[in-house]
Amino acid sequence: MRFQRISTQFIAALGDPEANSGSGAQSWGLWPVDPGPRGVMLASFAQMKAAGGVAPAGWRFDATEWWLEEHGLIMEPPVFPVPPGKYLVTGDREVTTVLTIHPAGADGASRWELGDHATLYDVTHLPCRAARYTSTTGAESPANVQKTAFPVAPGGTMPPVEGCEKKDYAVIFVIGVALEANHK
Repeated sequence: MRFQRISTQFIAALGDPEANSGSGAQSWGLWPVDPGPRGVMLASFAQMKAAGGVAPAGWRFDATEWWLEEHGLIMEPPVFPVPPGKYLVTGDREVTTVLTIHPAGADGASRWELGDHATLYDVTHLPCRAARYTSTTGAESPANVQKTAFPVAPGGTMPPVEGCEKKDYAVIFVIGVALEANHK
């Protein structure tokens, strides 16, 4: 299979780090551009709120569900779901392999699998951390984030935030797409 190299994109993935395949890919998101430089520091949250919830990069903050990365940057959400296809992925460590995202079934669920016996851990970029926070109170809770929790150690978990449920996501680098696929 041949791949076309692309500017690095980023997948936010949920799953067992030791798994080589699984279900649930419909809950994976894709950042087609690096969300870090487009993010807003926690210390600047009040300014973004005063700007109507619009970040300087033009994306809109959602108080009910928001993303945070390992340095304390509030990020725009990824695009859900990752389109079906074959991707050349890496954690920028030792393993580069093929990630296959299968089309969703009738129930909306989508499977994923990695080539070369690689695990999700193998293709996770450990220094990058991302978490999705869902408000349980309706409050704009970035104000509740403990700023002393940053930066998060490589491989560590993102801090809890009062008034929110949290899901930690693995971050995978996408460096190529299969030539047979029609990806942008």
